[in-house]
Amino acid sequence: MSEAPRNEPVLAYVPGSAERALVDAEISQQAQEPLSVPLVIGGERIVTSAQQAFSAPHRHTLQLGQYSLAEPAHVARAIDAALAQKQSWAAWSLAERAAVFRRAGDLVSGPWRARLLAATMLNQSKTVHQAEIDAACELADFFRFNAHFAEQLAEQPLISSAAEHNQFELRPLDGFVYAVTPFNFTAIAGNLPTAPALLGNTVIWKPSPLAALSAHYILAVLEAAGLPPGVINVVHGDPGAISAQVLDHPAFSGLHFTGSSAIFQGLWRAIGERIGQYRSYPRLVGETGGKDFIVAHPSADVTALAVAIVRGGFEYQGQKCSAASRVYLPRSLAAQVQAEVRGMVAEIRVGDPTDAQHFMGAVIGRAAFTRISGYLERARLDPECRIVCGGGFDDTLGYFVEPTLVEVTDPKHALMREEIFGPVVACFVYDDHHFAQVLALCDESTKYALTGAIFARDPAAVELARTRLAMAAGNFYINDKPTGAVVGQQPFGGARLSGTNDKAGSPWNLMRWASPRVVKENLNPPQDFRYPFLAPARATLKS
Repeated sequence: MSEAPRNEPVLAYVPGSAERALVDAEISQQAQEPLSVPLVIGGERIVTSAQQAFSAPHRHTLQLGQYSLAEPAHVARAIDAALAQKQSWAAWSLAERAAVFRRAGDLVSGPWRARLLAATMLNQSKTVHQAEIDAACELADFFRFNAHFAEQLAEQPLISSAAEHNQFELRPLDGFVYAVTPFNFTAIAGNLPTAPALLGNTVIWKPSPLAALSAHYILAVLEAAGLPPGVINVVHGDPGAISAQVLDHPAFSGLHFTGSSAIFQGLWRAIGERIGQYRSYPRLVGETGGKDFIVAHPSADVTALAVAIVRGGFEYQGQKCSAASRVYLPRSLAAQVQAEVRGMVAEIRVGDPTDAQHFMGAVIGRAAFTRISGYLERARLDPECRIVCGGGFDDTLGYFVEPTLVEVTDPKHALMREEIFGPVVACFVYDDHHFAQVLALCDESTKYALTGAIFARDPAAVELARTRLAMAAGNFYINDKPTGAVVGQQPFGGARLSGTNDKAGSPWNLMRWASPRVVKENLNPPQDFRYPFLAPARATLKS
């Protein structure tokens, strides 16, 4: 087995640095050259007559290109292409397949780095830092660490006696896999189709229409690394129609999904309705919504807590599944914490993320802007809400929303329960002696269980929170913001309505894409069907 990989170092992109100059040049080129994003089926690039234009979320007038829309015939061709390539791709050794993704990791961290970052900054409105930790570091980490983890799985030992040899074989699933990816992480978009492909599966990939540009470059990187045509087939278009057609095929064998809980439940329901027509029971892996928390104990470090709220709640406009969205503050610290958050927010600049002075860009599109601004309008009129800072929004030039902290008097207010997926953090102030009750409240207030954090310098309080919140978060942080999971360090995923908790960035996820076969070789086959108990009874001596 190869040496364990190391996480890709995060570059700083300080003004005047070489890496910043490369990204700025790429941004300029991509902004000036709108791209026609095709379907990719069996390696063929298909430009359809029906296309959808897309622009930068932070600048309505900046047209980035248009993507082709698949008709049912294209989806059928994609399924056929995946099935046609299946036997050939599965015949590659794991070492050969892993080598493709290791090369892809090297391309991502090397010559393709600036291109992927620029696409992510323009198409998904990420700052250069947010794009770097996503489209460069995490994407490269997924490719490299998954290759390593898969090799670990293949080497799991079985007990063998002197007369036999037993081993595992990592077969792919008996059909094709459907990958449905979100807009918010280029790395997730790259991981969902490639994790199954690494294990020998062929894939139909439906990227988010809000991240078509970065998805296009992800596939281009994989092709440059040697991925054969037909292993991953990309279709853009109506998600409902495409999903219905894919899920209706008897060879559908797995779903790798990141998105909303409601959509995942709808897909699960559709699969359940068709369960009798499939060749095998499909594997369903999903990472969905979150209402991620920070619980502060009276012993918490105030400044560290305020930084965690600002970074955890407002980086990438709160559009992370793990973003801090609800905070429980002890009364003894609340005023000071809110004052520090207010001071930090006053320094935050919101605008075009390609301008290095901006900490935040725009939310992803019109639907997101309408949803988030609706929550803010209601909060402004609600007597149970007090806007501590922020609260503004403006879609004149782009879909901009201010970083907002809202104090609520009801711990089960909608702002404390519902996923907003924007830069809006709600906080509830509790009496210091009610810490234990607040832990129970935190656990029970939502149906999600993705990420959460405890801030406390009292070890007993940390241990109590760790115990009481054991099922409230799949990724739990102590004195740290609930975002920023790193491949191989904090494998990511949650349970309840937050998903199947199959931990992307670990062997746990890869296990879901293999259908292992156990092979026993008998080194000394028996020559007689009779067992010892069938031997004739011995004659007994008479007295």
